[in-house]
Amino acid sequence: MENYLKRTGRLLFGLFLYSLGLTLSIQANVGLAPWDAFGVGVSNITGISYGNISILTGIVILIVVAGFLKEKIGLGTVLNTILIGVMVDLMQSINLIPFMTNFFFGTLMLLSSQVVISLATYFYISPGMGCGPRDTLMVALGKRFPNVPIGAIRGSIEGTVLFIGFILKAKVGLGTVIAVFGISFILQYTFKFLKFDIKAVVHENIFETFINLKAVLAK
Repeated sequence: MENYLKRTGRLLFGLFLYSLGLTLSIQANVGLAPWDAFGVGVSNITGISYGNISILTGIVILIVVAGFLKEKIGLGTVLNTILIGVMVDLMQSINLIPFMTNFFFGTLMLLSSQVVISLATYFYISPGMGCGPRDTLMVALGKRFPNVPIGAIRGSIEGTVLFIGFILKAKVGLGTVIAVFGISFILQYTFKFLKFDIKAVVHENIFETFINLKAVLAK
């Protein structure tokens, strides 16, 4: 039970960090990061909040990765899909992070957001309770292309969603270019520094987690 509490704690801390990183990226105001551009672009044309767009996008990706790429859907996957969108909306509603109007400080905030997101990815994936939808897609493709660096795979995915966000007239600027290339290198070197091999993590699906918890509680 103690093991599950520690793993769940790491998972939730990672999701909080991820939400904080996304909020920093949006508030940096120097050009949206790829997934933010996609979410804000869809939000602009539908009137649905960014957080709810994030949740709906996550659900669609889950259908793809579970149905076609055969990746496990864990408790962490479900919590990621729901909680990150909710927490980003909450952080924005209380103005937790100021909106930058200075390009230099905005760029520093954007780079900081990439570091926070990379650390968050480590914290919430390492417990082995399932990746979030976007990272599940990254891991699934990483397994299918083992000779391609994980940073390059992440960059390819984000380049695609950035193009869609650009078409939907989300704010794309120099900061966006920094985000596209920055997250690839920062993520790869963060994992290298932490000696973390994301492709080697064995995840429980959500049913295995509940069965294991039931067995632990029954003792």
